[in-house]
Amino acid sequence: MYKLYYYPNNASLAPHFLLHEMNLEYELQLVDRKSNTQKSTEYLKLNPAGRIPTLIDGSLVLFESPAICIHLCEQNPSKKLIPPVGSVDRAKFFQWLTFLNNTLQAELMVYYYPQKHTTDESCIPSIIKAQEERISEALLILDNQLKGKNFLLGNDISACDFFLFMLAEWSLKIEKSPLSFPSLGSYLRKLAKHATIREVCKKENIRP
Repeated sequence: MYKLYYYPNNASLAPHFLLHEMNLEYELQLVDRKSNTQKSTEYLKLNPAGRIPTLIDGSLVLFESPAICIHLCEQNPSKKLIPPVGSVDRAKFFQWLTFLNNTLQAELMVYYYPQKHTTDESCIPSIIKAQEERISEALLILDNQLKGKNFLLGNDISACDFFLFMLAEWSLKIEKSPLSFPSLGSYLRKLAKHATIREVCKKENIRP
């Protein structure tokens, strides 16, 4: 049985989607961000970065959302949420998962936490404005990738799609919403009807 330390609509959402989609046995352990539990001595023993999520898999303690997603997919290859070793699609899988984590998610973190990226509070509005543009640029790349495709890698859903849905949810407050992009918006509206996304969002009290 897996144990996922989570907080609603946090970076734990993508691993939660995968655990549910693959019909794996798991339990959820709430990490209360409101009381800063992720910085507690007990939690830091599991995750020295003091962030969410953390996954417990037997004796393995794993943090960082993309790493957890890859681990779950590779442990359960029959679920086909990661392409097989040696395939071109597998290389593309890692490309898009890396892009989502290192580009879109990174830009979103600066947008939501601008005070961590300056020592001059008067610069915060400018940082937020700049991030609006950077996030829109990343969303446009995804929109172009999705033209004529059902999912990021083509016809089959993968962990990348669940990860993208999580980040798109975080991007809804951006001036140019992901739903305003033709291909990306259509893709997200369809994905919002996916049974796993609907059920996990209901568990986490998120409106998909």
